[in-house]
Amino acid sequence: MKFIKKQGGNICFALIVIVLALMPLFLNAGLLSGSSTVLFLGKCIAFAIVAIGLDLIWGYTGILSLGHGLYFALGGYAMAMYLKLQETGGNITDFMHIGGLTELPLMWKPFQYFPVTLIMIILVPSLVAYIIGYFIFKNRVKGVYFSIISQALTWAAYSIFIALSTYTNGNVGITEIKTVFGSIKGSAHRTEMFKLFYVALFILVLIYALAKFLVNRKFGKLLIAIRDGENRTYFSGYQVSRYKTFIYVLSAAIAGIAGAIFVNFNGSITPSQMTISYSITMVIWVAVGGRGTIIGAVIGAFLINLCEYNLSSGSMVEIWQYIIGAVFCITIIFFKGGIVGIVKEQLPALFHKLKGKKSSAETVKEAQ
Repeated sequence: MKFIKKQGGNICFALIVIVLALMPLFLNAGLLSGSSTVLFLGKCIAFAIVAIGLDLIWGYTGILSLGHGLYFALGGYAMAMYLKLQETGGNITDFMHIGGLTELPLMWKPFQYFPVTLIMIILVPSLVAYIIGYFIFKNRVKGVYFSIISQALTWAAYSIFIALSTYTNGNVGITEIKTVFGSIKGSAHRTEMFKLFYVALFILVLIYALAKFLVNRKFGKLLIAIRDGENRTYFSGYQVSRYKTFIYVLSAAIAGIAGAIFVNFNGSITPSQMTISYSITMVIWVAVGGRGTIIGAVIGAFLINLCEYNLSSGSMVEIWQYIIGAVFCITIIFFKGGIVGIVKEQLPALFHKLKGKKSSAETVKEAQ
């Protein structure tokens, strides 16, 4: 029992990974109606990855970022630019031609090469996050002020991407692209889809392992100390701004990786993935699952998106957003530890209380 209590999160994650790994096999066996379920779960894997990064900065460090959609979209655009150039053979796209360009823009040229693209997927979000984090955390901006700034910066980036329609295709974004393994549409390309799915799942495992490694070391304890008492951590001699900048940059890099994975399964990327509402949705995943646990971020990302997938069609199409909002409000008000907190703390406390009442009743009965 002690082992299960101590390793409960890791056991739960292992079960999630096993179930996900079986999904392509179920599809081949005819137990799933179509490949859309596998593609959707691939997107959920990307969402779980970005949720892990968000949990590191919010759950463990106490930095509530309402602009992580920016880093998610930057990684997504980097991958989408590479995939689009693979289709055009390195030539300009249709929207560039319509915008009056006659040759490939300089900002697109690095994405002609896959190794460079992989670097840019991590480097671009990390660099943006470092510039933002360095100045904000050095000046000890925190709390709601940081949240507002992150929202404003995300909105500014969204506006820039819309304005630069010649280079980004504006509201439409980069669409109709294949994956790094080629087309995954249709039963003839299931092998490519399965390869992509298992690569994404492997990356999820790596990100989860990295996050657990960090939070279970002294570094993780420092993050919690910053969250619970930033001033005391300063007075203890630690350069808090450096730790906050580092974890913020790492979280942005993780979001960029998630965005790149998402693009492969979604087949497109648009500025809508950069909006404030998209960033707030990411916060909901972490809050519902249970922040400060890592596994809670994974559970929340899958649970909320599966609910959305099932509720956003049929009779619930007009009210599903209200249902998700209600779940979030109830969790924040009554279950601050999220689903993980209910399982680890509130349910055991309830059972212990009921057991205590039962023992008291039996004692009174024996005395009579």
